[in-house]
Amino acid sequence: MPPRLRLVSFDAFGTILHPRLPVFTQYQQTFAPYLGKLNENAIKQAFKAALSQVQKERPAFVDEKGTNPERWWAEVIKRTALGAGADPAKLSEHHSTLTQRLMHRFSSSEGYKLYDDTLPTLWALKEMEIQTVILSNSDSRMRLVLDSLGIASYMNLVLLSEETGVEKPNQEMFKLLFKDAALKPEECLHVGDELEPDYHGALKSGISAFLIRRPGALGDHERKSTGEEVETEHTISGLQEVVDWVRRRNQGILTPALTG
Repeated sequence: MPPRLRLVSFDAFGTILHPRLPVFTQYQQTFAPYLGKLNENAIKQAFKAALSQVQKERPAFVDEKGTNPERWWAEVIKRTALGAGADPAKLSEHHSTLTQRLMHRFSSSEGYKLYDDTLPTLWALKEMEIQTVILSNSDSRMRLVLDSLGIASYMNLVLLSEETGVEKPNQEMFKLLFKDAALKPEECLHVGDELEPDYHGALKSGISAFLIRRPGALGDHERKSTGEEVETEHTISGLQEVVDWVRRRNQGILTPALTG
């Protein structure tokens, strides 16, 4: 019989919360007074490319000058605007203001909202005396977001890549979870929406894992990977399934193994 499960860690974006409006729409709204109205689809494509590039070039928000999320996001914003066809001169003039406005917007409930099943899930796990943790490849503004959305008090621990210096799927990120929570891998479950960082990263670290795939049209926060292959029992469509699985696991009811 597996040991009692004592902790569930959650990714943030696309798992427990999502943009209030699509990111590209919020960027367009913020850009408009300074750069004119840029095409939404052009912003969407430019943002995806810019984010992917900067993540690879500067993992964990670190560049040659050290850790600096504002500088990191300023580069994403610059590449997004230019990629969407913004006038370089106007961007140069307003880049600092745009960076500040967008960083502020995405630091609170102005930019994000919870999924409908997030709060009921956190409440149910708390009632079951299960620790809940945020394990996210994000900067420290996530703490402001959690507080603004009213769920900071539910979290026993918040581990963010800016603060740890490592990112999922690096096993060091998960080892910090075990250390700070004083638990063994087999006592933990991780839930996230990204195949490699969340699902594979957790499995390789010895943690049970669920990959969340919410129904509906793909949004800009969706993280479906091309050609992904995940066993059906390892995929969930909502967070209530986490509560049900934890309850069955701790009642000793046999369930499919979720570890690699």
